[in-house]
Amino acid sequence: MNLKNFNVNKAPTPLVKIFARPYVAGDSIQAALDASRKFWDTRKICSTIDLLGEEIETDHEVQYTVDVYERLLTALGRQEFATVSLKPTQLGSHRTTDHCQKIIAGILAKAKEYGTQVTLDMEDHTLTDMTLDIFRNLKKDYPTFGTVLQSRLFRTDDDIKSIAGLNVRIRICIGIYNEPKEVALQNKPDMKRKMLEQTEILFKEGHYPEIATHDEALIDESLNLAEKLNIKKDQYEVQMLMGVPMQAYQDNLLKNGITVRLYVPFAEKWAYATAYATRRLVANPAMATYIIKNMLQKTTGKR
Repeated sequence: MNLKNFNVNKAPTPLVKIFARPYVAGDSIQAALDASRKFWDTRKICSTIDLLGEEIETDHEVQYTVDVYERLLTALGRQEFATVSLKPTQLGSHRTTDHCQKIIAGILAKAKEYGTQVTLDMEDHTLTDMTLDIFRNLKKDYPTFGTVLQSRLFRTDDDIKSIAGLNVRIRICIGIYNEPKEVALQNKPDMKRKMLEQTEILFKEGHYPEIATHDEALIDESLNLAEKLNIKKDQYEVQMLMGVPMQAYQDNLLKNGITVRLYVPFAEKWAYATAYATRRLVANPAMATYIIKNMLQKTTGKR
């Protein structure tokens, strides 16, 4: 097998499932809870738990998703280590914005019973308006509600202006979706430069930036900005993906009083996880290569 030419997009689902194991907690609520609890108990790392799935287009599957989130929130109960993330295309966006908003409001009400914070994830650029409309409409009733902005999109500076004065939890990230050149930056260094600029704006406007990247230089620059602006360490955090091997760096952040939160996804139905896993592996093909090598070594007995 030519590892350099391995194409994740053409890999069969069972193989993608094997490759994605480092990134996915498991196939049950309990697996996600166990992973999150372990991160907290052993390292004091926080988490945001996400039920994988997107582009759901039947009411039956939407209701299934709602049921899972309600069971997840009940199982989490009152705790200090985990938030919950969800997506509009899991929760009724196939109908109307109002319909989706009503469903998300129901989940927020359930989360509020336990004091659990919820983040509305951002999907591709075609859903940005819907996502931000729902977020702004519900933020007044759920003050801890947060959302996501992606630095690769040209519109993000204006989107930051649209939340002025709301004191928002914003996960600021480059974004994982491949976006057309008409709406987004195409060069990764430009995206990182823009993310740093936008993080500074979020700091200055009194928001709570959740700096989501694995680029150590970008994180360090963001933390230097916070220090320069006299931003207290409890007014921002750093977020990363579960499965990315950065423990030493994360531990150093924790040692310096920085909150670190890992994205902990799970899926009761693996079909819902495939799109996420494929994007993760396309973004980090080295992980697929590493796993293939391990599989071949075990098969041949060579190390």
